Amino acid sequence: MLGMSDIQTDAPLLPVLVCPDPQLRKVARAVTEADKALVAKLIPSMFATMYKAPGIGLAAPQVGRHLRVITIDIAPNDVPTPLALINPEITAESAEMVVQQEGCLSVPEQYADVTRPARVKVKYLDENWVKRELEADGLLAACVQHEIDHLNGVLFVDYLTPLKRNILLRKLAKAQKELKGNR
Repeated sequence: MLGMSDIQTDAPLLPVLVCPDPQLRKVARAVTEADKALVAKLIPSMFATMYKAPGIGLAAPQVGRHLRVITIDIAPNDVPTPLALINPEITAESAEMVVQQEGCLSVPEQYADVTRPARVKVKYLDENWVKRELEADGLLAACVQHEIDHLNGVLFVDYLTPLKRNILLRKLAKAQKELKGNR
């Protein structure tokens, strides 16, 4: 697992795509050995971008890279705990479901309650290409599922009723229009 000293917070920042950008709906491809150098550069930039936003998770498709890479740091007890997952795959999930409010860097300033499995088990490669397994619950479980959804072209708004989704997306479009008008 990464430590804060391993994170290059001065790495180049990446632009975060905002809904309804069609790139957010593309399914990311699996990372291969041929991608090692690219991923080694991508992960520090993803962390720097995520921390600057600020956010607790970021998927490569959100920054226009269609690779199965996610970065997460839920900072339990306000202690940074950076986690990079390459080719993450949920291998088990609890039958118990929980509702948590979610937001997204690609759907800025919009939040909604989302129902997901309370616990998940995930297999992945870490930043050193070592096979790992993670058992997560609470906020970490929700974050991992949210970011893996991004790898599959799914946004948290897809879990909402059509009415709630449309209201939220209209609010986002209005906010984006106002933001552009103030530039």
